Amino acid sequence: MTSKPKAVHQLTSAQFDKMFPVGNEDACKDYLVSRRWPHGVRCPRCSNPAVYDLPSRKWHWQCSKCSDSGYRFSVIAGTIFENTNKPLRDWFKVAHLILTSKKGMSARQLGRYMGFGSVKTAWMMAHKIRLALVEENTDKLGGIVEVDETFIGGKDKNRHWNKRHHGMTGGEATGKTPVIGAVSRKGNVVARVINHVNRFNAETFVREMVSNKVSLLATDESTVYDGLIDYPRMTVDHHRKQYVVGAVHTNTIEGFWSIFKRGVVGTFHKVSAKYLPLYVAEFQFRYNNRFNADIFGTAIGNT
Repeated sequence: MTSKPKAVHQLTSAQFDKMFPVGNEDACKDYLVSRRWPHGVRCPRCSNPAVYDLPSRKWHWQCSKCSDSGYRFSVIAGTIFENTNKPLRDWFKVAHLILTSKKGMSARQLGRYMGFGSVKTAWMMAHKIRLALVEENTDKLGGIVEVDETFIGGKDKNRHWNKRHHGMTGGEATGKTPVIGAVSRKGNVVARVINHVNRFNAETFVREMVSNKVSLLATDESTVYDGLIDYPRMTVDHHRKQYVVGAVHTNTIEGFWSIFKRGVVGTFHKVSAKYLPLYVAEFQFRYNNRFNADIFGTAIGNT
């Protein structure tokens, strides 16, 4: 294994081809090892660092701690690449294309670019990569934080009559899926798909994702945040065309919604509620790593 590769903020196509030449799977596996185990190879089952190479099988190791017979594993064991029949370089290229596309890249476009015979192959690979981009155990947001919600999906009036949401009111009456988000100005964003925009869901999200020691919690006039009395909350009233009052506004989180919606409408065209959390994770990861000097390496290390 070579030393950890140099960080490159955003790989160009030429840099990618130089790092991972066509047909050179060893270069990809070496890169995966360096990102997955920066402090040395560990057993994916028990995290035991006392593993040894298998001379007869390159990129394979054995851990005697896991079982009496010895647990053997490969470089892709326990990753999204496990049991794949696609070259590792193809996976890396799909990940690279997703990370360098500000508004995402559809499965159909990925399939055409990569020369896959099936759109389903590109769709499956992209979803597995999005799953690896899900950020868990994030620190609570601090400083000036903006919170807002939005709705994703087609208009209810365009649905077949028996699929419309009759008798419903509010955002859910549109048939769209609600997403709530919070962003620290000049910092990270956290977004989650919720079933309804109500006081319980809004308060639960804010208390889980936002520190109550923030200097300011900026929201719109929605009453779902009224129970957050232990937060220094101030609002703007969009119904009265009030958008900025000093430092109080929700323009940052609305900017994130704008990028996300342009991706949904312009790139993916249609996103089901079932897989919406994965698309949210993709856009959140790109936003939060916009200043990351090694965004591609971070993504590969998460796989």
